Amino acid sequence: MTRCLRRLPFTAILFIVLLCLLLIPGSRGVLVAKELSSPDQAEIQTVIERQLGAFARDDAGTAFSIASPMIQRLFGTAANFMAMVRAAYPQVYRHHRAEFGEMATVKGEWLQFVRFTGTDGHKALALYTMTKDAKGSWRIIGCRLLQRGEAGA
Repeated sequence: MTRCLRRLPFTAILFIVLLCLLLIPGSRGVLVAKELSSPDQAEIQTVIERQLGAFARDDAGTAFSIASPMIQRLFGTAANFMAMVRAAYPQVYRHHRAEFGEMATVKGEWLQFVRFTGTDGHKALALYTMTKDAKGSWRIIGCRLLQRGEAGA
């Protein structure tokens, strides 16, 4: 793992650390359910599915284009982004099954839980943070793999 981190640019490592700090373990009470229109819910899931499909095809350009502008600035290139995903999110990058779970909001950002079953049978729970861009399209701000005990992982 440390060898993989050494290959990542400093900004990528910083992003991963900041993303982990977004939700402090045990702070599930911060999640407040709000109404999100059915079309928005469907669009969020479609955006995530498009990125997962891009990962499956090793289509770095499409996967990177779905990320928010902040993520794009952070990683700079699609190749850097894919290298980070391969190293830090193997359960997301290559999986057998993805199942959408609950949605919630915290600090004005929408969260989508996704349960993954890896090709090796191991399960993981991911938390996607979503935002609307200036054009009104949903974009992925980040993905965090939850540890056991966090949000039912």
